[in-house]
Amino acid sequence: MARLLADRPADSLTIGDMARQLGHSHGAVRNAALTLARRGEADQHGTGQPQFRANQKTAAAAQAAVISPPGTHAPRQAATARISAPAARTPQQGGPIRRAGGQLYHPRELADLPDVEALNRLRDADVPVLLYGPPGTGKTSLVEAAFPDLVTVAGDGDTTVGDLIGEYTQADGGGYVFQYGPLVAAMTEGRALLIDDATLISPKVLAALYPAMDGRRQIQVKAHKGETIKAEPGFYVVAGHNPGVHGAVLTEALASRFSVQIQVGTDYDLALALKIDARVVRIARHLARQVELGEMGWAPQLRELLSYQKTEAVLGTKAALANLIGIAPLEDRDAVADAVGKIAGVKQVAPLTLGRQLSAGSASVARQPPGSTGSAYRGRSR
Repeated sequence: MARLLADRPADSLTIGDMARQLGHSHGAVRNAALTLARRGEADQHGTGQPQFRANQKTAAAAQAAVISPPGTHAPRQAATARISAPAARTPQQGGPIRRAGGQLYHPRELADLPDVEALNRLRDADVPVLLYGPPGTGKTSLVEAAFPDLVTVAGDGDTTVGDLIGEYTQADGGGYVFQYGPLVAAMTEGRALLIDDATLISPKVLAALYPAMDGRRQIQVKAHKGETIKAEPGFYVVAGHNPGVHGAVLTEALASRFSVQIQVGTDYDLALALKIDARVVRIARHLARQVELGEMGWAPQLRELLSYQKTEAVLGTKAALANLIGIAPLEDRDAVADAVGKIAGVKQVAPLTLGRQLSAGSASVARQPPGSTGSAYRGRSR
């Protein structure tokens, strides 16, 4: 995937474009593309049908596979060594942790431990974990920070058994070869496997995962001569679930496989520590309380607060507040606008919308950055 994008640096490619050229399923290509984008090794843009384009890190990513056939990596030895560690050991991960994509993760408390330390202890004990909470609260970030050897599957309604275990693909010289999937890679290399948005995947597809998680610790690859794949020490499964997202169903069969289920919400104190506008953090807290009371269905999470901070730096406070209202679900926008008016003291803010067409003269002024002394810019900012 990275090699294809790196070879066409000027092109923006859709999932369909890449699937046709690589000969893989749309689901497998989507998972790989999203992984590259999440790691910062490709740029994603567009809505509805996302497109992907190479950036400065793509060529380097093409030199090393994100998901490799069995045997490419040695099984994870550190996990075996940690199994005998005493439960009362001193926590190791208290400060910010740099994730694979370069972003910093700030650990939070979980059972009197830093969350990354708690997850590693659960991995040592082979206790699968389900993280649940609204999108944007940091579930994926936590797992990436805890497990540097992570393999990720981005689940959706189109995910197939082949996307997990593997499927036949056309080789460059003709004919077909079996390409192992992320589940097999994680099992044979003793790596952690994140099933992101697991509850969007069909229960029939997820059933292929269950034998690897129970006492059998193995799966049978029926599509490849009935081959049996056994899990190496260190193999571990963690899943993410976004309750309330359309199509997300936590079945009894899935829930029973995860002995520990951890609710993940936004750390508003962290938002303040990251110097996000305190008024906006108060707005988010207020809306979150309304969600808890069942009075509305949406509140800004850390992802939206960080986006607000970036938007404010570029477009100014009023535009950032307007965008905060606009990204809320339609049925919750009035409540969000009301909170913005009462807490931020900014009245008559509507979702961010294009206005009248600018003349050539005013367009040149519009290009001035926030804080400019241009009179036309100041007039629009009031």
